[in-house]
Amino acid sequence: MRTDTSEKIVAYIDEHKQAKPEELVRMLQISKQAVFKQLAGLLRKGIISKIGKAPKVLYILNSESGVSTGNCKEDNLSAQTLKLIEERYLYVSASGEKRTGLEGFKRWCEKTDQNVEKTAKEYVQTLRKYDGYKKNGLINGKKKFEDTFANVYLDEIFYVDFYSIERFGKTRLGQLLLYAKQSQNLKLIQELVEDIRSPIQRLIKKYNITAIGFIPPTVKREIQLMSELGKTLHLNLRKISITKMIGDIPVPQKTLSNLNDRIENAQKTIFVTEKEPAENILLIDDAVGSGATLNETAAKLRQQGLCTGKIIGVAITGSFKGFDVISEV
Repeated sequence: MRTDTSEKIVAYIDEHKQAKPEELVRMLQISKQAVFKQLAGLLRKGIISKIGKAPKVLYILNSESGVSTGNCKEDNLSAQTLKLIEERYLYVSASGEKRTGLEGFKRWCEKTDQNVEKTAKEYVQTLRKYDGYKKNGLINGKKKFEDTFANVYLDEIFYVDFYSIERFGKTRLGQLLLYAKQSQNLKLIQELVEDIRSPIQRLIKKYNITAIGFIPPTVKREIQLMSELGKTLHLNLRKISITKMIGDIPVPQKTLSNLNDRIENAQKTIFVTEKEPAENILLIDDAVGSGATLNETAAKLRQQGLCTGKIIGVAITGSFKGFDVISEV
């Protein structure tokens, strides 16, 4: 049920087709904090949409953004279903609108003209199917590597989550990884770090990790995701120096659809420039499609006698299938 104040906000946006927060403050003659409280409520209910980010923000009615609110019902959802959606769902629109939990799920259902109640139950069933591959919050990718490569140089390989799942597309972690990497948005990177911090800490403890290595990128950006992960994870471990050597033309792994090409790319561009060996090493990558880069990095650590114990690999996300190409990241 909308309050008189929220009704006035909706009427104003309806009349003017859009509104800035300061316009609403002047119109309502109330504090900015009170206006934002009303706007937050309208956003949660899916009545309005937020365009842009501070300090340039506009609010529009969902009918103006081409989103229908009439075919979307979330009646009879169980508490467990609601909890899973709130914790696991993230929606990012084509215009960059970010909505989490039930609000984002409803927005996606509206966009795709699907019933919320029915689709929510199917979403939970799909999550449970893919969660069946997880143990202690991690997916073991060792068999996938063994099925892909003649020689596997990692003792274990884990993913925090799959990059995408059937029908529903990219997972929450897949979405965060894609947009954190593409936008170089420090806030999104921090959100990503918070999602992966606990699983990585568990691996460090379980395997008595003494050194850590971050797989370097091919494409240079002002803000490098792996560098930021190294800073913000705050892991008190020796860092293994891993270098990506670029030829005349940088060739990212994601542009190669042939497994042998991916292996060659990793063998001839990844170099470990350490002198002193470490006992147990954790290698961190952002996304694993084929896994060639992680496996070849582990191979070089072995060949150079730089690991006296185990090499454990972990990726933020991995593909569900065997050899795969995650071309977006």
